[in-house]
Formats: sequence, structure tokens, C-alpha cells
Amino acid sequence: MNLRQLPNAITLLRVASVLPLTFAIDRGAHVLALAVASAAALSDALDGFLARRFGWQTALGSLLDPIADKVLLTGCFVALWSAGAVPGWLLALVLGRDAVIVAGALAYHRFVAPVSGDPTWLGKVTTALQLGFVLLQLLDRAGLGVPVAVLDAGLVMVALATLASGIDYVVRWGMRALRDGRSAG
Repeated sequence: MNLRQLPNAITLLRVASVLPLTFAIDRGAHVLALAVASAAALSDALDGFLARRFGWQTALGSLLDPIADKVLLTGCFVALWSAGAVPGWLLALVLGRDAVIVAGALAYHRFVAPVSGDPTWLGKVTTALQLGFVLLQLLDRAGLGVPVAVLDAGLVMVALATLASGIDYVVRWGMRALRDGRSAG
């Protein structure tokens, strides 16, 4: 393997961690789930650092990284919802935002122009908040006693950021589609 592909390999390992992570959450092995989720979070930071630091960015990596984040977070939110740790409305909001982003990207790619996987600043913040919230939930379920006020504040922050990010993506890419569609026509 070429070192330039190392960030992509790390990203694929993050995707591969989803099944054992969700299985651990489902089985109540919260310490194991916390360890796997923490490793996945660190891998997200590591692959980005390596790609930027050494100029190992690839077109594939720019698409794989956000997909890996979505798969990981979707699995975690579904598993935590199933375990009763996440309310259904928050799961619906997280899944709905991701569905809108993916559907919009596919439509843009099909009808306007190729899509790059460059997330917005708000999208990055939302992903970080969602991941932090998952880690807080796992810390609490692993017996480390996260205060209810912290979990509630995390829930509100995740909900607001997820909603704002979804709206931002729709507006930003909708305007870009209008502009690019006019210039192509």
C-alpha cells in the first residue's frame, strides 16, 4: 500500500468498527463500546491530520471520510435509541439531516455537476457534537456517571446543530445548484 492511501485505510477501519460498536451497545458491553467509539473518534482525527499534514488528500478520501462519519454516527444513534438512551425524535432528526444531505448530493451530482465531499464548518461542528454526545452517552452507560444536566445540554446542542446544519446544506447547495444550473444552461 502506498502511504498516500493510509488516511483512506484508516477511514475504512472506522467503517469496519461500526458493526462491533453497535453490537457492543446492543449487548450492554458499554465499556467495550466506549473503547471502540473512542478509537473511531481518534481515527477520524488521525486520518484528517495525516491527509492535511502530508498532502495525502485524495478525491476518494474526500468522499469516504464523511460517509464513514455518517455510517458510524447512524449506527451509534440507532443502537443508542434501541437501548433507550436517545429519544426517537433526535434519531429522526439525525437520520433526516443525513438523508437530505445524501439525496441532495446525489441530485446535484446527477443534474448539475460532480460533487466534492467538502463539509461546511457547521457540518464539521455538527459531526463533532454528535460524536461527543455519543461518547457522553457511552461514558454514562459505562458507569462513569455523566450528570443528567450535561446529557440534556448535549442533546439540545446536537438537536440545534443538526437542524441548523441541515438547513444550511439545503440553502447552500440549493443556491449553488441554481447558480451552476444557470451558467451551464
